[in-house]
Amino acid sequence: MRLLQVDGINVSYGRAMVLHDISMHLNQGEIVFVVGRNGAGKTTLLKTLMGLLKPWKGSILYDGEKTLGIGPVNLARKGLHYVAQDKKVFSNLSVKDNIALAAYSNSVSLPEAIKNVTSIYPKLNDFMENKAGGLSGGQRELLLIGRALVGQPKLLLIDEPTEGLAAIVIRDIFKILVHMKTENISAIIVEQNLSIVNQLADRIYVMREGHIIKEIYNSGQTEDSNELESYL
Repeated sequence: MRLLQVDGINVSYGRAMVLHDISMHLNQGEIVFVVGRNGAGKTTLLKTLMGLLKPWKGSILYDGEKTLGIGPVNLARKGLHYVAQDKKVFSNLSVKDNIALAAYSNSVSLPEAIKNVTSIYPKLNDFMENKAGGLSGGQRELLLIGRALVGQPKLLLIDEPTEGLAAIVIRDIFKILVHMKTENISAIIVEQNLSIVNQLADRIYVMREGHIIKEIYNSGQTEDSNELESYL
């Protein structure tokens, strides 16, 4: 089943064109990665899919419905969740209260939400009463992904989940992504760690200067690793 269909979108910041005639799709249960060098337009693409930016040309269909005019809040209510690159949490609230906000917005009980989050990242049990702002960058990223999974999203957008993190935290994030794949959670992930991309991707879109220049299928089962690295 086609969950997302993007046809010929163009996005600009003022007069500066950032995305040029982007077309892509995502099937139910797929994990698709977007790779490319810095400035390729990857973050702009995710923000546009989330409704934070408006394309001036083209169309986006999410779950069979045009997203233009729906807005990010209503898209979130329809199961489209976004984990931004900046790793921002509600710093002055406890970890528990951060999860409570996700539970409330997704009509899930707090005990169930905590169980869901800690089942994929048990170490958060040790920090429940701590202020989220005191967490390390990796712990914040794990909290953000866990929060996004509370409402069992139809589609999860994740921007650079392993960027700048220690190897031990990257392993934890990898375990969560494996969990998502096992549970057939659909996701579009911007990622530069090619080991993770090759192991988990159903398909890969390569971006350069605001264009999608290549689509690669089942990279982890092929010999595309060297080719993929050449684009970064």
